[in-house]
Amino acid sequence: MTEKQTATTPATTSPSTGALVTEQGRTSIADTVVSKIAGIAAREISGVHDLGGGTARAVGALRERIPGSRTNLSQGVAVEVGEHQAAVDLDIVAEYGVAIADLAAAIRRNVVDAVERMTGLEVTEVNITVHDVFLESDEPDEEPATTRVQ
Repeated sequence: MTEKQTATTPATTSPSTGALVTEQGRTSIADTVVSKIAGIAAREISGVHDLGGGTARAVGALRERIPGSRTNLSQGVAVEVGEHQAAVDLDIVAEYGVAIADLAAAIRRNVVDAVERMTGLEVTEVNITVHDVFLESDEPDEEPATTRVQ
């Protein structure tokens, strides 16, 4: 064989990468984008009371009391994003009475679906840590305390 054969590769557009890398250019997705998508997707699941560990929730509660501030949608979410893949770590507080294994499966399914659909990245893993179980009795009373003096 004396002919020189050249292999041509089509644009990289597999289901796992979508059109992130093509002959026309590359699309990069920031970690914050993936963490917001994952945080919103996790909060959509019934049985998730909140995201974040104790300190993150305390800071979030303070932040929400500041006029004009917004909820941090990526609270309790850590991600690693590569060119084609993403890994997600979630810290959650589950509502009391919810089957935690079923809750974790639903969260994983929703996070994987949302991140892959919106970014085109393949989600390799979703690790979930349950930091607490929320009880209705844990909710602070918003009613003002009765005053002893009038």
